[in-house]
Amino acid sequence: MNYLADTVTVIRHLAKTGDIGKKAKAILNDAEQGKNHILISVISIVEIMYLAEKNRISLNLLETLEIINESANYSLVDLTPDIVILAGQINFPELHDRLIMATAKYVGIPMLTGDKEIKKSNLVETIWD
Repeated sequence: MNYLADTVTVIRHLAKTGDIGKKAKAILNDAEQGKNHILISVISIVEIMYLAEKNRISLNLLETLEIINESANYSLVDLTPDIVILAGQINFPELHDRLIMATAKYVGIPMLTGDKEIKKSNLVETIWD
């Protein structure tokens, strides 16, 4: 099955740091075994670049892209005009989260996120605990 991982989930999983909800972790572990496929928005890649530049995470952009590109279990989802149009219809305050949420809605898959505001919004199907 396909899932879209938000930025925090990608960082925690690839850097092997921080907590990940039990259900989300099982999905990610199954992806490592080829049982699931994890999609990652290009917006998450931009956020990883920025956080790495600010030394706020241990991952860097190039190693993140290398992990994604070398695995058949991960794919990037480009930001398209259709996704931006859909994001414009989502009432959510944080722009990057809104674009990632729009990506999940556009592709029609659940989102792996521990973000309480995203989960509470019920705008996309979320999986975490």
